[in-house]
Amino acid sequence: MSLLDKFERALGRFAIPNLSLYLIVGQVFVLFATMLQLIDPEKLLYAPVLVTELGEWWRIFSFMFMAPIPGGMLGFVFLAFYWYLFYLMGNALEQQWGVFRFNAFIFLSYALTVALAFLAPGSAVTNTFILGSVFIAFAYLNPDFELTLFFVLPVKIKWLALIAVALGGYRFVVGPLSIKLQTIAAVITFLIFFGRDMMSAARYRQRRSAKAAERAAALDEPRHRCHVCGKTDKSHPDLDFRYCSKCAGDQCYCPEHIHNHAHVVSADDAKAH
Repeated sequence: MSLLDKFERALGRFAIPNLSLYLIVGQVFVLFATMLQLIDPEKLLYAPVLVTELGEWWRIFSFMFMAPIPGGMLGFVFLAFYWYLFYLMGNALEQQWGVFRFNAFIFLSYALTVALAFLAPGSAVTNTFILGSVFIAFAYLNPDFELTLFFVLPVKIKWLALIAVALGGYRFVVGPLSIKLQTIAAVITFLIFFGRDMMSAARYRQRRSAKAAERAAALDEPRHRCHVCGKTDKSHPDLDFRYCSKCAGDQCYCPEHIHNHAHVVSADDAKAH
């Protein structure tokens, strides 16, 4: 039984069903409250220094419900599409994993992000990497799932995930320390959940490649090789190779040596003589 299974047996009853839906509802509420000027979004941002020095502990949780404020109607369309995709993929993972494991994935990424942020206490933290890891996890488990971009172009999600990973790698290289820490938190979470499967898949591919190489080598081996001169049916396909009935074992000879060779004898025959 894995450690995650043990946690599920002990804590599974506390798991929150439809967690992705609750996160989206929270973001919608915060977005409209911000647009109506009922909430100051600056009060929701999380930076460790604001918690430790000002005691504004709610920031540890409130940043999870922040959504980008869209610019214009097109921005609302893209934001709605983002929420739709997050719910679609989050719900699919919850169905595939079970409620507890999906909760564990989100909360582990969240906890690592909050904790690692203390290495850059003055920098604000977003929920982008936490929620984005759901997209990567879904793409890993369902690589051939197709999305229709702009309602026209069908694209398999694995290609979009590769683009997202490449952009994330670029941001990790050129971005500030806070971006690096959030990336590390997301990567650690992904490896905890998928690292063993990735290693098993890599070993399987390695074994399959080795077997394919062995089969290719076997196919490339000649069927007939002259015991005297070493000519083969590969190097001399026009020759008629034959086997000597008087030699011990299956000794093959080319036409030149089939009647002109010293017979191979077995050890017993050699002793008898």
